[in-house]
Amino acid sequence: VEMEKQVVDGLREVFQSGRSRPLQYRKQQLGALHRLITEHQEDIEQALKQDLNRNTYNTSLFELISIENDIKLAESEMADWAAPRPVKKNLNSALDDVYIKPEPLGVVLIIGTWNYPWAMILQPLVGAIAAGNAAVLKPSELSEHSARLMKELLPLYLDKEMYQVVTGGVPETQELLRQRFDHIFYTGSSAVGKLVMEAAARHLTPVTLELGGKSPCYVDKNCDIAVACRRITWGKFANCGQTCIAPDYILCEPSIQDRIVEEIQKTLLEFYQTDPKSSPDYCRIINTRHFDRVLALMNECTIALGGESDRSQCYIAPTVLKDVLPHFKIMQEEIFGPLLPIVTVNGLSEAIQFINAREKPLALYVFSSDKTVIKRMLAETSSGGVTVNDVLMHYTVDTLPFGGVGNSGMGRYHGKHTFDQLSHHRACLIKSFAMEGLNDARYPPLTAARLRKAKFFMQHRLCSCSGICVWAVIANLLAIGLLVALIVVLNVNILV
Repeated sequence: VEMEKQVVDGLREVFQSGRSRPLQYRKQQLGALHRLITEHQEDIEQALKQDLNRNTYNTSLFELISIENDIKLAESEMADWAAPRPVKKNLNSALDDVYIKPEPLGVVLIIGTWNYPWAMILQPLVGAIAAGNAAVLKPSELSEHSARLMKELLPLYLDKEMYQVVTGGVPETQELLRQRFDHIFYTGSSAVGKLVMEAAARHLTPVTLELGGKSPCYVDKNCDIAVACRRITWGKFANCGQTCIAPDYILCEPSIQDRIVEEIQKTLLEFYQTDPKSSPDYCRIINTRHFDRVLALMNECTIALGGESDRSQCYIAPTVLKDVLPHFKIMQEEIFGPLLPIVTVNGLSEAIQFINAREKPLALYVFSSDKTVIKRMLAETSSGGVTVNDVLMHYTVDTLPFGGVGNSGMGRYHGKHTFDQLSHHRACLIKSFAMEGLNDARYPPLTAARLRKAKFFMQHRLCSCSGICVWAVIANLLAIGLLVALIVVLNVNILV
């Protein structure tokens, strides 16, 4: 208990010394983080092999490349992100400096998850460092080899007085949540997300919750079904289905259900050959508890493909389930495993109704060659993100905000969005002592004439063009007290 408090108090003291304010310090820390990734890539790959049976190529594809990209982007763009951001003014503030200044929040808690234990911690950390914050990292205890390695490596590269890793299970996480942070960034389940938000509320701490949910995948009969199934198969069974934005279930018309099963079967053979269990590209369920949970979801379902399992290896084959009904257990919770249910609907309108009757998902996928179908699906549903005619790929575009809505989370990150999420956007107004006569409109004794004057100056915005000329005109007019002349100038469109 005392250890967690000491960690947070120590980080806060160093943060308040101003150490992380200079951009050069932040760049140095980002460079060190990049060296950690590149110099210990083999160690990270080995840890993930032990945690999830993930091979070298999948580790680079699904975790390391995205971390490196975020670091490089932050290094090159951070000065622009952190610079004051001018805003439009009204007449009342025409001669003043008015801008938004991003500033560090303070000490940030980043709680990661086990399915992508490096990316889900280090990508938020990149934004935290770029924004000038101190950070406590809490990796998941379920991916124990990755957690242990992260705790070992991070102090060798980063400033350990500003960035610390706390390992352990539920008790350690609960104790961390009792401390006061300036922001909490949590990735994981909706159930735990509610507990995190409840704990944060005690200190009025803002939160970013990257949760999950049942991400639907609508396959229209008017599309290239072979290509659609190839992409869906990749996105669903990568990491053994343990991806928060994996397509959770397919919605399609009954007439194409068997075709979809057939195309997925062909793709599975291409990806993992006849025995996925021996394929170097096929991962494992994280532990036996999750293995038992996922396997139980198949009860009452009709298996169209796969279904084999081996508890001793936490192996569940890529499995497709057809004719799944909405009340089945598998449709009541996020699957987070290699089971793909197919639910049949009678057309687009019924698919939209099905999606909208449930919690808002983290991702929505639509496969169609019909622009009307795509437009309706985008216009009539809500989700954290959406990808049309592919899956997962919106996550890879760092200019797009990644995050949920409603039950699938709140807040957003990736690239500049992480910087903004972990910064305070401070409103700044710097006035001079000049032009005090202008302030008569707000000083007592208030009169109808003064109120009209105040309303005029507060409601009229300055145009964004020819700014310097505008200020000069205003200054001259105010200096000789010719408000009437100012109104004439306004009427000839020098000011708006």
